[in-house]
Amino acid sequence: MRRKVWISASHALGLSSLAGAIAVFAWSGDAISLPLALFFPLFWSWAKTRLAAALVSSSYFLVASRDLPLSVAEYFKADILSGLGLWMAAAFSFVLVHILLWRQAADLRRALSYGLITALTGFPPLGITGFAHPLTAAGIIFPGWGWWGLAATVMLACCLVTRLWWMAGLVLAACWLWSSTASLSSEIDMVSLEASTEILVPASSETMPLALPTAGPTGSPKAWKGVELHMGKSLGRDPSLRHQRELVVKVVEAAGRDKSIIILPESALGLWTPLRERYWTKVLEFRAITVIAGATVITADGYDNVILAVDKYGSRVIYRQRMPVPVSMWRPWYAWTGQSGGTPARLFENPVVQFDGVTVAPLICYEQLLLWPVLHSMIFDPDLLVAIGNGWWTTGAKIVAVQRASAAAWARLFSIPLVIAFNS
Repeated sequence: MRRKVWISASHALGLSSLAGAIAVFAWSGDAISLPLALFFPLFWSWAKTRLAAALVSSSYFLVASRDLPLSVAEYFKADILSGLGLWMAAAFSFVLVHILLWRQAADLRRALSYGLITALTGFPPLGITGFAHPLTAAGIIFPGWGWWGLAATVMLACCLVTRLWWMAGLVLAACWLWSSTASLSSEIDMVSLEASTEILVPASSETMPLALPTAGPTGSPKAWKGVELHMGKSLGRDPSLRHQRELVVKVVEAAGRDKSIIILPESALGLWTPLRERYWTKVLEFRAITVIAGATVITADGYDNVILAVDKYGSRVIYRQRMPVPVSMWRPWYAWTGQSGGTPARLFENPVVQFDGVTVAPLICYEQLLLWPVLHSMIFDPDLLVAIGNGWWTTGAKIVAVQRASAAAWARLFSIPLVIAFNS
């Protein structure tokens, strides 16, 4: 009896270790490693008891989100216990679903169970903490396949929990190798192209230009450029005029002499006021520049985390964040108790933005870690994916790198250009 218990415990710990190991590499911030996450359902399916399934799913999720405790503590200026508490709370729904739907059953029932798990952990309400979702890897395995690639990834994940796991594993490995080779080849071709022709390339690592044909007033193309900032926690919090002038300098440098749409990170413009609007419209008065940037807009019950478009004619809100960070930003209990504050979750509002003849899918920070916001946007066939964030509180962590990798994977799946603007 003791020998059976020992073997069972060793088996569970071994699977948990494997799940943790793949989480380390899959969620390291390197997009090419994301397909490793798809081996998690395989290890989960090998669990012989619900307790073992709980250990495997806990190990995977907690390791994948390993940077959360220290980053949360830094954000709130609190002790590590606060970070640990939120870390465990975030894992709760993911682990619970994997416990309840684990079963030793026929292949078809197990595959259907895992298909249900992917939906429950990817979409609200449980999907609001559904980061580290294995389906994020779809764009790395099936680049350019769009919805068919997502469906194929779901089928592979479901097959991995059956006795045909070895066949699904071979298909996964082959597609992964093929797409990685094709990606490397295209990168080499692009380097050769840049060396032989005059095309728009980054002047430095701080700008990421992307030329798109747009139907502007003059009919000429405009360049969409994401500007990377390194202003730490001062971004959006420093109310001084000097801070705004620094941002203007960054914008003008990035634009050059082009007719440009400049993307700034989340919260870049801070608390948006009429005075600040007048300042920005004044400095853009004689420039063919539109600034698209994160800002905070006060509402009757709290505030909205938004993306603004600002030019010489004024400003307007073009996007309100659908899924703010739970607890730190989104506090649903405030509405239940009659308190004001926080920012609301607009779960299925404004999935895309029509701007200057281009359909844009915006993602602000936390939304880049989840499954459903980007899929919600992709239903509307956008021309461009814009990902902005403010990661000053993640110094030394991989969170921003994971956000970038996730956004890149989705852009690759649906074959649309990606513009990124982050602050660190």
